[in-house]
Amino acid sequence: MTSDWTQKRREAADEHAERLRRRQAAESSRAQAMLDAFTAAALKAGVETTTLQVTSGRRRASSDIEGWYVRNDRSMGVGTDGKLYVLTAPLSLRDVLRGVQLTPIEPPLVLGLGGRDGDSIDLADALERVLPGWREA
Repeated sequence: MTSDWTQKRREAADEHAERLRRRQAAESSRAQAMLDAFTAAALKAGVETTTLQVTSGRRRASSDIEGWYVRNDRSMGVGTDGKLYVLTAPLSLRDVLRGVQLTPIEPPLVLGLGGRDGDSIDLADALERVLPGWREA
């Protein structure tokens, strides 16, 4: 009897995890479509890009990505490739001198969700700060 209950709980947990995975994948897909549209509009409008910088405390290192900062604290950026990047990481002296290679993340619809009050912002609003009216472009 206990093993039957345990099996049912395990199956319920697996189903819950699968629903969560599907929901996150759908959200990421919508966010990526938004990033693609923004990137095309920003490039078409000639919005100036910059080499995104990675920070760790007082240390700063150049990255291999050109793009735009989408958070006021410069902790996230969008590359001209339409990918989203986290721009905070531990940096060694070597990183500071030679630069860092960034890896894109799966984009969420809300940046900083689950952080402190005031730390989260809708992706669309963050992109609007960089290029007002980009959705109509």
